[in-house]
Amino acid sequence: MAGRKKAALRVLVSGASGLIGTELCRQLREDGHDVHTLVRRQPSAPNEHNWAPTARILDSQLVDSFDAVVNLSGASLARLPWTPKYKRELLDSRLQTTRALAEAMNMASKPPAVFLNASAVGYYGDRPSERLSEDSSKGTGFLPDLVEAWEQAAQIRPAKTRLVTFRSGLVVGPGGAFRPLIALTRIGAGARLGTGGDIWPWISVYDEAAAIRHLLHSSVSGAVNLVGPTPATSDRITSYLAARLHRWYDFAVPEWAINVALQDAGAGLVLSSQRISPNKLLDDGFEFRDSTAEQAVDALLLSL
Repeated sequence: MAGRKKAALRVLVSGASGLIGTELCRQLREDGHDVHTLVRRQPSAPNEHNWAPTARILDSQLVDSFDAVVNLSGASLARLPWTPKYKRELLDSRLQTTRALAEAMNMASKPPAVFLNASAVGYYGDRPSERLSEDSSKGTGFLPDLVEAWEQAAQIRPAKTRLVTFRSGLVVGPGGAFRPLIALTRIGAGARLGTGGDIWPWISVYDEAAAIRHLLHSSVSGAVNLVGPTPATSDRITSYLAARLHRWYDFAVPEWAINVALQDAGAGLVLSSQRISPNKLLDDGFEFRDSTAEQAVDALLLSL
């Protein structure tokens, strides 16, 4: 992204060891920001700080010293299957971390100016015939209900703290949902999923982190869609991945098989179709580095 260099900030990040967190911390440090992370183990560096979100334990005096907090914590949606027990973990892991951070901010004498809290495009549900923006209504089902509760948990932050709940799409990077996709494709088991016509709201991991960096300095608040600017079907993405890896792409997994094997995760992740626009990001001047799904896949393969 082009533009004038922004003032250095002290930024506290939870979930820093994940796919998005790793890239975000790298970009923030490259920009000259003072980045600190929350860990659940014994800290091993001065910029690491222990917390216990399940017990709502976080020192409010620690939060006092930061300009911004970014919350990326939550059990992985890409871990399958979603058993009833794991669905509870998906919800609890998000509510506990978000509430712990928001409550600590409320107890701080000088709370952070901005709270960027992760969210997901799962909020919209399966809407194949609609064009979706941040103004679109909530969908129905497990994922929309989870995301609504997650975003509501962030609302208890101090009124003076600007809140952004960034709704991430499918992140194209060396982890998450793309880890099994790459592994299967490499052994020649790449396949069209269902009809292949479902629209996947993708975003490259670089642009995901760059958009979060952008939102640190923005005046935008509320829900913001973090998805690429050009829609792509699942078949366009998976077939291009197979072509770039020089592997066969001769199979198709029928919808009924995906639904039987993955149940709620099949409908919520694999077979969900969402034509989502990143309206707020674009209106705020954000420029994508990877504007097509093919560019995002190319960048991913170069990073491996």
